Amino acid sequence: MNITQKRYKGIMMIVVGAALWGISGTVAQQLFASEGFQPGWLVTVRMMVAGILLLLWTAAKSGQQEIWQIFRHTEDRVRLFIFAVGGMVGVQYTYFMAVGTGDAATATLLQYLGPIFITVYVAWKCRRLPNRWEISALVLALIGAFLLITNGSFQGISIPVDAFIWGIVSALAAAFYTVYPVRLLGRWNSAIVVGWSMVLGSMCLATFNPLWDVAGQHWTLLSASYVAFVILFGTLVPFYMFIESLRYITSTEASVLSSAEPLAAVIVACLWLHVAFGLWQGVGGLCIIATVTLLAIKKPVEDSGEVQSSGEAKSVAL
Repeated sequence: MNITQKRYKGIMMIVVGAALWGISGTVAQQLFASEGFQPGWLVTVRMMVAGILLLLWTAAKSGQQEIWQIFRHTEDRVRLFIFAVGGMVGVQYTYFMAVGTGDAATATLLQYLGPIFITVYVAWKCRRLPNRWEISALVLALIGAFLLITNGSFQGISIPVDAFIWGIVSALAAAFYTVYPVRLLGRWNSAIVVGWSMVLGSMCLATFNPLWDVAGQHWTLLSASYVAFVILFGTLVPFYMFIESLRYITSTEASVLSSAEPLAAVIVACLWLHVAFGLWQGVGGLCIIATVTLLAIKKPVEDSGEVQSSGEAKSVAL
């Protein structure tokens, strides 16, 4: 396989993986709206099953002892637990709550504002003002968010208030999720960090959302296949594709191409679930995608020398 073929392979892998992330949010919306499932229960099951499978996959590749090494270091244990609760649980639970109170398309686009909060954090941490590229991105993000939630009208917002709040909190959680585990990912395999954070996070969530509490859920072959899709094709397959694609393309290219995620969420939500998505909301969504693309190209986080983005961890945020 020559260089061009490898590059095309990497591009296809990241686009397909990102599209699966977006589609899985729409599948979750169907489970919430029509099958009686609750966001907390689905997140708990998704994280527990996906985390266990991810660790088993890593153990098969690297050996059983490899996945336990991270617990031998006190500092890493503490960081892993903070990341599991504040990062993994935070980003997944708030995202699915945004889907449950609104729709997958809007929730995905709002969470895509996460890099804006990272940009502000980096500027504060480095004690500098945002540069012109970052200011342009901030303005684009504000315009995009305004159009997304109002559909261009000054008379009120066009999405539920709860969905908007959960979406913004989800973006904040995504920013923390992306920045916090840098040291962990510098020391340990990303699959180990993500796998254990999902297992530990699901154990915490299970306290409030027991796996055996299925009251109100409509279990059929179709709903079971939806749950399996969210776990496998919304988590494990995209994770593998993202990591594997980095062998053929750069992390910047992967960040830009991951814009297929909100696009897939919008298209599938509109075509399958008939979610109403106005013209100005579409323009707002494009503004948000342009914001992330601009920040990815300029790499303000990586170039700061103070904070780095953990793209590998981001690969399973949704």
